[in-house]
This record gives sequence, C-alpha cells and structure tokens, in this order.
Amino acid sequence: MRKGQVTIPSDQDFFDATKTLIDKWGADAIRDSDGTKLDPELKTLSMKFYSTYFVARGHNEFAASHPAAVQQLYLMSERVVAYTPTLTIGLMAGYYDQQIQPNWRDNPKTYWEVIDRTTGMVVKPADWTVDEASQSVQLSAAIPFHEYTVSFLADMLWDPTEMYNHLTNNWGDKPHDIPFDVRDPAARDFIQSYLKQWLKANPEIDVVRFTTFFYHFTLVFDQHAREKFVDWLGYGGTVSVAALKAFEQIKGYRLRPEDFVDAGFYNSTFRPPTQRYLDYIDFVQRFVTDQAKILVAMVHSADKEAMMFLGDNWIGAEPYGPYFKEIGLDAVVGSVGSGMTLRLIADIPGVKYTEGRFLPYFFPDVFRPGNDPVIEARANWLTARRALMRKPLDRIGYGGYLKLAAQFPHFVDYVAHVTDEFRDISDKIADTIPYSSLKVAVLNGWGKLRSWQSFIVAHGKRYEQTYSYEGVLEALAGQPVDVMFLSFNDILATGIPADVDVMINVGSVGTAFSGGDIWQEPRLVTLIRQWVAAGHGFIGIGEPTATAQPYQGRRFQLADVLGVDQELAFSLSTDRYWDQPMGENIAWITKDLTLDFGTGTPNLIAVADAQYLRYGREQLRMTVKDYGAGRGVYIAGLPYTLDNARLLLRAMHYAAHKESILMQNYATNPNVEVHVYPGKGLYAVLNNTHDKQNSELFLNGKHTVVELEPDEIRWEREPQ
Repeated sequence: MRKGQVTIPSDQDFFDATKTLIDKWGADAIRDSDGTKLDPELKTLSMKFYSTYFVARGHNEFAASHPAAVQQLYLMSERVVAYTPTLTIGLMAGYYDQQIQPNWRDNPKTYWEVIDRTTGMVVKPADWTVDEASQSVQLSAAIPFHEYTVSFLADMLWDPTEMYNHLTNNWGDKPHDIPFDVRDPAARDFIQSYLKQWLKANPEIDVVRFTTFFYHFTLVFDQHAREKFVDWLGYGGTVSVAALKAFEQIKGYRLRPEDFVDAGFYNSTFRPPTQRYLDYIDFVQRFVTDQAKILVAMVHSADKEAMMFLGDNWIGAEPYGPYFKEIGLDAVVGSVGSGMTLRLIADIPGVKYTEGRFLPYFFPDVFRPGNDPVIEARANWLTARRALMRKPLDRIGYGGYLKLAAQFPHFVDYVAHVTDEFRDISDKIADTIPYSSLKVAVLNGWGKLRSWQSFIVAHGKRYEQTYSYEGVLEALAGQPVDVMFLSFNDILATGIPADVDVMINVGSVGTAFSGGDIWQEPRLVTLIRQWVAAGHGFIGIGEPTATAQPYQGRRFQLADVLGVDQELAFSLSTDRYWDQPMGENIAWITKDLTLDFGTGTPNLIAVADAQYLRYGREQLRMTVKDYGAGRGVYIAGLPYTLDNARLLLRAMHYAAHKESILMQNYATNPNVEVHVYPGKGLYAVLNNTHDKQNSELFLNGKHTVVELEPDEIRWEREPQ
C-alpha cells in the first residue's frame, strides 16, 4: 500500500517512536499541537512540517502592555427582581473571573444598557450608577417586582480554547493566553511584524496552520469553570468600541448592546437572524477577510502554504461566506466528528485542498488506562466514510499527543487500517463525480452560509433537543444525491433553482432552521406551493413551516402540502377520526425498516386526503399527500440510524415522483449502500456495520447478491 496524504502530531523526546508510526501509518506530514513542540531531530526527516500559528493569542507580553487591545464581548447579568426602588445587580454572578472581567475603560453610560425585562424598556442612564469596586450596577428608580438585567462590555482575559485545553490536560501554573483584537492599530502592527519575524525564524516549516485568525466562537464559562454558553457559529467575541464605531460608519446606523445580548439568547444560531445581525456578520466577515489575506500573502511570500483550522478563532472566516475565497488560503483543516462535518470540510470551495482531523484526539480523557480508544475511532471512521464516498477529503490526520496514542497498540493498528483504506478510496474516486439520482435543497434561515452546519455544537457534537433533526443532514451526507442549502431570503429574492427536485425543511418551531414567522410571508408560501404543484417534492420534519402561534388557523403554514398540522388545544372541540388505512405509498417508504422517530412531535393531526402512519401510543408519525403534480411528505422526527437514512432516501424519491430511479443503483439491505462512479466505471458497496451483511444489489438494471464482511468496502467494475 502506498504512503502519503496523512498528517500526524508529534512531540519532543519522541523521535524514534514517531519514525515508527510514520512508517506504520504512511504519514508524509508532521504537526505540532497546542502545548507541544516538535523534536528538532524530526526536521532531519523528509517530511512536510505544519506549525500551529496563533495570530491573536500566545503573546502575553504584548497583551499585558496593551490592555485596551484585549478582546471583548457583550454579556448579560443575571436577572434580578426589584423589591424596592433601589436595586443592586452584580455583574460577575455566574461568570468565571479568570476568563472575563467588566470593561471599565469605555464609558458604561455610553456602551452599556440596563433593561427592565418585565416591560422590555431601557432604563435611563440617569437612573443607574456603576461601582467598579463591587463590580455592580445600582438602580435608583426600579419598579418593585419588575425584573432587571445589565448588558455590559467585558474583557476576555483567557482564550477559551486554551482555557479548555489547560483544564483538560492539567497544565497547572502555565500562564493563561490573553487574546487581543486586531482592530486595535497597535495589535494589527504587532500581528504583522511578529509573523514576518516568525517566518524568517522558521524556514523549515512548510505549512503555517492558522488556528485560526482573530475571533473565537462565543464560549463563556461559569463561576465553576464549566461551559456556560457555547455557540460554534457565534459572533459574540468580535465586538469592541472600535467595531461599533466602524459598523456605524459603514452601515449607516448604530448597534445597541441588545443587538448582541439578545435578551440572553446571544443570537444563537438557532435564532432566526435579524437583519441587524446579518449586517453585523457581513461587516465582520469583510473585515476579517481584509486582514487575513494580508497574513496569507506574507506566508506565500515566504514560499510556505497557508492553512486555516476550522474552529477556535474562525469567526468571520466562514468558508461558505461571500468573501472567503479572497483570503487566498491554500487549505482548510477541521475535525471530523461525523459524516456531516466531513462534508462541511470536503465541500469547501476556493482552496487547493482540504484535510480532516479524525477522532479521537490523543488526549488523556480518551487515552487513559482501562479505556479502548478503538471504539470511538471505529465508529468515527465508519460514520465519516459514507460521506467520504460522496466527496473525499484530500488528506486526513490526527491531533493531540502522540505519546499517549503510542501506548495503545490496538489503536495504532486500527489507524493503519484507516489510513490505508482512505488512500485506497482517494486513489479510486478523487476528481470524479459520483452518480446522483436527485438534487435536494435544505431550506432554513441561514442557507449557503451555514452549509452542513445545522444543529451542531462543533465537530459533530449535538444538542440533546436536536436529536430528532440532526439525522437528516447526517443521512444526506452519504447518500447518492446532490445537496444544496437554500435560505428563505434566497427564495424571495430569486426563486427556487430550476434543478431542485426536493426541498427539505426540518427543525423546531420558531428556530432559524424551521423558519419561525417568515412563514407568514404570503410570497414565500405561494412560491413553494406553486413549485410543488408543478411536480416537485417538499419534505417537512419536526415542526416545519410552523409559526409560534397559529396563523390564519394553521400552525404548519404548508399543512396543505404536507398533509399534517399541529393541534395547540384551540380546536380540541373539533372531532378527529382516525379510520383511514396507512396506504400503499407509506407502506412502500417504510417497508422492512425499523424506524426511530426520536422524541417525535406531539399532537399532530392529519389533513384531508393525506395518508398517514400512526406509531407508538397511537401518535401520528408520518404523512404523505399528493399536491397537484407534486407530493408532500411529513416525518415527525429523524435521528440518524441506517434504517432512518433509508427511510429518507425513499421519501425523497417518492416526493419527487422518481421511485423507479431509486432502484437503478440500490442495495435492498439498509445497512448496505452503493456508490457509483460513472467516470471511472466503478461502483463501491459499503457495509456500514460491524457485522456481516448480505444484500441484493440493483446496478444499471442488473441484479446480483453480495455478501460483505464487517466494515467492508467492495469495489467492482460497473456492469454494462
């Protein structure tokens, strides 16, 4: 088996063992990690060397001498009820004082807000004072039994990722990395001059891995040093007085603290974005692009490659944003926690190559006595491999501390299997287009900007309440369909792309993913109804097209398309009769599948002429409905399982009136998937389980039977 396309970490005093693993895993590149240094002897090897480069952290001498340049964010105090007209609100209650402190430099009367949360009214600055000594705000004219908060600017004194690594790996009295803001002119000059010096001092480094550029995703810890608020896509850590002034000059209006605090929701990616927040995102992305491309040009002038890590300080450099290509990066690398996150990295446009960091990280929380890291590694590879068959990464690798991984021989052997199998896949399908039977558009409030990023925390982690939804994108990541991401504003501005066969709207009511009150827009629902009636498919999962309150008598605004609505007790006096048989169409979609609807969606009611499936305690779980020449399909929830992925695949083809196309390249066993590569005359059959599997195969009208070993990929020539 050939070598290459693999990056591994290393450390000091580990030269001989590293050489052994280089050979076993076929690695051609070595990287350092946060808290490690490469052994000087490694540089005698004929390898490519990556160096982690922190732009706006790890320079405490500069940060300490320029306190005004520290990064900031808006935070909201705890909610406090007034019992008398005088009220004291402590700012730091619930926050970790080693991470953040209030910003007393910039006039609180100008940049803070006190809000009566009972009325939503802003309290006049004349009615409150600040006390730096007690880190509090005192109100003098509070209304008894009203609830109040303070929105205040805070300094970020400890980089959140370095803090996490510090605490996870017990780094003891190692100094805390203080992040600083590139908007400060002195910081900008320092960043550029330091990089210039660093490039000269490190001629042996081939790839500068920016981790990342300037602004960390929103991550705030509580008083016990636990995560308090984390939004992997959050722009909370980008704010400063300089940013507020620049925004007003460029966009023509002034932002309020509430535009960031958002009543304590902090513009979570689940919130339907306001136009003001979208304007701010655009403003930050433009600035980050302009500054980042200066650094990338410096790297290129030193004959090195510039790589961006998809995480940590990546805010403003979103790869699917409108300005990202202008940065001029050679590569993007990110952590692969699922098929969905693999596609997030592999699909990035405008770079020469993409690289995935597979799990587990070589950290002591996994590589500890008595634990078997192969369990996580095997699950991670098998899940990601489905997506790799649709869009391969150019490189893979691992992160953390190689000394830990080397203590687990079984894990070392398994990684050798992964790297060999990855290179084999790459050799066979790189630069070829896989067969697709459908074009699918995922419809939500973010569209292309947040491609493959619905419902995730980071690296494939999930929120408990999105269990029933995230399986949709995970299923799509490895299915033989082309996937695009569409926003509601896209449809309103330019309509629905002509080549889309099926549209999917999935999520909880009121969120950016379901849509919220955008569904009260008559043009939106009219355009989609017309499109479905013309012969297309619309699939809703969870609480699709739903408004917070019933609008014109409907909760689901496309109930007529989906064949289902949701009862909110307003029509309990209306009789419902459940006497219709399931119907042959639902029977075809669900045949021989063990289904998991997750937490489901309660109180669903079928609309006239819909076929429906009742499942478990007689709750409605699925509907299908003809709509003109098109079809609607509703599913109450769809966690990721192989059977659920097959359910979605069948439902999409049914909705698009393309059931016969489904059978063109198809495995009857849902644990088995077929990927066809017409340009290479190849097809691959995947066993996505750790057990032996048998399946019938249909390939270009030819029928056969296959037996697969656990985890096997079977490559064959495409039948003629």
